[in-house]
Amino acid sequence: MIVQLGRYEEWVERYVRAWNSNAPEDIAALFTEDGRYRTEPYAEPWRGQDEIIRGWLDIKDEPGQTDFSYRVIAAEGDLGVVKGEATYRNPAAKYSNLWEIRLEPGGRCTEFVEWWMKQP
Repeated sequence: MIVQLGRYEEWVERYVRAWNSNAPEDIAALFTEDGRYRTEPYAEPWRGQDEIIRGWLDIKDEPGQTDFSYRVIAAEGDLGVVKGEATYRNPAAKYSNLWEIRLEPGGRCTEFVEWWMKQP
């Protein structure tokens, strides 16, 4: 189980680096060619690396705008679940997050789903 949790921790660390760099190559390295990214559970997914990069950059956060803390709370098979908290500086806001991450054996994401809620 610890090895499996580590796969998801490593992926989230790479995600946070991409979040802070907004570099297309960092974003692409997270996902398989046919990966799917849902910004909300019931939203239409961005499909494939090119669409994921476009969608990400359309709503990007500027580097250094957020702090993100997390922990992997479950992993079973190809599915990992992460509980996180994003704190934005300007404008000040805090969000609770639950992420569903499906990884292929090589460590790239095939499906990512964000569940988020702004804290009062």
